[in-house]
Amino acid sequence: MADSTQVFLLLAATLAAFVWGRFRYDLVALAALLAAVLLGLVPTGEAFHGFGHPAVITVAAVLVLSRGFERSGLVDLIAEQALKVGDRLILQMLVLTGTVLVLSGVMNNVGALALMLPVAIRMAREHDSPPSLLLMPLAFGSLLGGLTTLIGTPPNIIISSYRGSVGGEPFGMFAFFPVGASVALAGLVFIVLVGWRLVPQRAGKASLDAMFDTAHYLVELRVPEDGKAVGWSLRDLHQALEETIPVLAVVRGDKRHAGHAFHGTLREDDILLVEAGPEEMKLIEDKAGLVVGPEPPSDDEADPSEETASPGEAEAGQGASEGAERPATVDTEGLQLVEAVVRTDSMMIHRTVTQLRLHNQFGLHLVAVARDGGRLNQRLRDIRFRAGDVLLLQGGEGEIGESLTTLGCLPLASRNLTLGQPRMLVVSVAIFAVAVIAMVLDLLPSAVALTGAALVSMMVGVLSLREAYQAIDGPVIVLLGAMIPVGQALETSGGATLIAEALLALGSEWPMVASLVGLFVICTLLSNVVNNAAAALLMAPIAASLAQGFEASLDPFLMVVAISASCAFLTPIGHQSNTLVMGPGGYRFGDYWKLGLPLSLVVMAVAIPLILIVWPL
Repeated sequence: MADSTQVFLLLAATLAAFVWGRFRYDLVALAALLAAVLLGLVPTGEAFHGFGHPAVITVAAVLVLSRGFERSGLVDLIAEQALKVGDRLILQMLVLTGTVLVLSGVMNNVGALALMLPVAIRMAREHDSPPSLLLMPLAFGSLLGGLTTLIGTPPNIIISSYRGSVGGEPFGMFAFFPVGASVALAGLVFIVLVGWRLVPQRAGKASLDAMFDTAHYLVELRVPEDGKAVGWSLRDLHQALEETIPVLAVVRGDKRHAGHAFHGTLREDDILLVEAGPEEMKLIEDKAGLVVGPEPPSDDEADPSEETASPGEAEAGQGASEGAERPATVDTEGLQLVEAVVRTDSMMIHRTVTQLRLHNQFGLHLVAVARDGGRLNQRLRDIRFRAGDVLLLQGGEGEIGESLTTLGCLPLASRNLTLGQPRMLVVSVAIFAVAVIAMVLDLLPSAVALTGAALVSMMVGVLSLREAYQAIDGPVIVLLGAMIPVGQALETSGGATLIAEALLALGSEWPMVASLVGLFVICTLLSNVVNNAAAALLMAPIAASLAQGFEASLDPFLMVVAISASCAFLTPIGHQSNTLVMGPGGYRFGDYWKLGLPLSLVVMAVAIPLILIVWPL
């Protein structure tokens, strides 16, 4: 069997595995690399050269610098200004999407989205508007902003490195700017003026209580004199119940202890504030002997500061558990509740609370899970987490930020919790500016300049060494390192030439611009089902062969790949940014193309003519 045929079969299997999604994309890429080595398509001695490729080093350095911007307080500065825009939806969208677009040009686009996502959710809640109207434009804005500079998105870095590897000079820091900035601006105008009307409205999900319906599930349970739980620790309680039902607080006399921090034993008349549904309530009563807490005080004895539920909430609460659940909204002040979304690279995906040992290892209680904009009402122990799930968690204020980072979760909003304090903003920006100047003046290659900037950022304390390592997106690094040799095998086996010849034959009677359009469409479709970096790696050698077949300049073909690889607007799986907003926005799989398809057409209509002007054939 010819090498090119083997490459095609291997790539077909790899793309099918990417689309299937059963295994994470880094594992799929690594398996593809090992298969290519075993088939003799990649020399054994060159199998892992991809991990030292300048593109991989540059991506890692950009991720570290992006985390430095986050830790330096940039998000607080931006949020403070963005929240002043008022209640006009179009103005909110312009400020949020425009800000993330600019940030994505100088930092990783997922990092830029991570900075602005809590701001958008807070803005939606303050103005009682559906977050779905803001979050999809925000995600798409992060993709558009990445088009503007070399470091804005991995496909740009890959295309620049590929240009250098085939004999030319790599694209510079701002080589992408003339076309990328124009495309980004056109996309922003389309989204703000027209596109947002195509975004589905998921009404009623802006409020934390609306998403998680917390008041209907917070229950006060009392330890009776003869209760089985007298003398038990909370760990004993969980073992007796054979599942982890979150105990948010233990009230003893006039003092309340947060559940995660209570390490004593239960006594008579202790009150447990528990997150439970009807099934869990019955389980607690049967196995621990706990009973419903004391009756609410009469109106003349009630604390005027306590907030009571509406009549509708009271009926819903009583109906949920045969009158066992207290209809009043329980005061959760000081319990350090935080919302977080599960990232696409999270260790939580496909695992349960029990498998993760969330409380024992990370000091976190899982209070609730929302998916597709609504709370999941099944038992918490049975939920297998997915990318985009929104979690309501409780934990210690000092440790919760680090725990979320380790788990691979992005904090969305919190109560009485600050995840990072502003510091060294000027220093982090200055370090980055020096690196950019070194790149623009051709004093240092981009990989060296950005790695140096990352190193200096750690040395001066912008972020710690541990934070820097946590910032590096391991799955993306493995994906790039593994797929670079596979992409090279597509070229060396002659597979890229065969594909290019087929495209040349189909477009022989058409103008060359039609082939550019075809290349754009193919790469766009590919980037919506696989990682955009993988799409760029696979399409770059095809673009080069196509340019060679037309005896035309390589640059416009590579630029078409760079732009189209970042147009992952059609599905939630095409890019991490799309996946991250799926849960908080309550989107469904089929929602993305409604805005994504016309936006992709706008990008293509603007990009192709500009590429031909700036990078003539």
